[in-house]
Amino acid sequence: MLNATCRFCGKDDGRIVLDLDRQPSSELFPEVGDAGPDPVYPLRMWLCATCGLAQLADDTVVPEEVLGREPAALTEQRRAAIAAVAAAEVLPPGGTVMEFPSPHGGTWLDGLATHGFTAVPLGGQADVVVDGCFGIMHAADQRAALRTRIDAVAPGGTLVLMFHSLAAIMDGGQWNALRLGHFAYYSTPGMVGMLAELGMTVTSAHRFPLYGGTVVLTASRDAVPDTRALPELLADENATGVLDADAVGALGEAVGRTVSALRTRLEEHQAAGRRVYGYAAASRAVSLLCLVGADRTLLAGVADASPAKLGRRMPGTDVPVISPEQLVAAQPDVVLVFVSDVLDEVRRALPEIPADRWVDAGA
Repeated sequence: MLNATCRFCGKDDGRIVLDLDRQPSSELFPEVGDAGPDPVYPLRMWLCATCGLAQLADDTVVPEEVLGREPAALTEQRRAAIAAVAAAEVLPPGGTVMEFPSPHGGTWLDGLATHGFTAVPLGGQADVVVDGCFGIMHAADQRAALRTRIDAVAPGGTLVLMFHSLAAIMDGGQWNALRLGHFAYYSTPGMVGMLAELGMTVTSAHRFPLYGGTVVLTASRDAVPDTRALPELLADENATGVLDADAVGALGEAVGRTVSALRTRLEEHQAAGRRVYGYAAASRAVSLLCLVGADRTLLAGVADASPAKLGRRMPGTDVPVISPEQLVAAQPDVVLVFVSDVLDEVRRALPEIPADRWVDAGA
């Protein structure tokens, strides 16, 4: 059912900017022996014309995602973010830190401990409050989720937020970043406005290459706004058109191109007798493979390091999820990597497979 009002500001002025029709949940991985059919749900992005929050248009409730194994790229990104935030001198001089959990895994607590912060459990307040592993996007009520995090910040304290930038999604044609259970897709202009409405001023802004563009913002009450990186970041994202429904809607044009290109590539490999596998049973691979119409004749399996997904299949397909060890044993001719950020990592981790057989599925 269409959610008629914005998940943050409550206004009903907006429009659908991306429609992927009906898709299976990217977290309900059926067992290999379960022939389906799998349940499907509307998957659409709606852009609020008032506050600029891009969000799931429908209030579909799906199981929470399986906790996966954190890729090294995300671990390195977090270390870099902690170093950047500390260097920006926007954190209090030690004290307590509270971290909101995320099904994406990972934690900032160990890194912040080296800067003099002691972890405290959820509830109450802390000098530093972190949502640093994409946790807040899982909340259907975005205003309540952001308010809860802000209320947890002690007087004089700092909030840290990390998100995959809508600008990066647009620049990279990453339409398959849209998935059930991820209710919000943030731009920096939109997030700055949301924070301001709830009494927070952005004190530093940092951009990293993870997923094509990940942003970390810090914010405090009654603070001096950042005049170093934030103005440039705002200008760049505004130029991308993150608040313009027509510009965001251009993501829809990338769907057909991506699906057609991958289908053609798989069919060419099949015709040539090559054994093709995938790597990363990630959420973004689900809608892609469903729209491609992939099956075992085109894609023999998708390897993943998460034990929870083994013995299961990709939602909406009959393609099994296998272990990295099974992938090596299969001696694939081609391995399509569905998350480009892990390409170098898996090449190093599985040297038994020649480096030239690993291919970015989106390239």
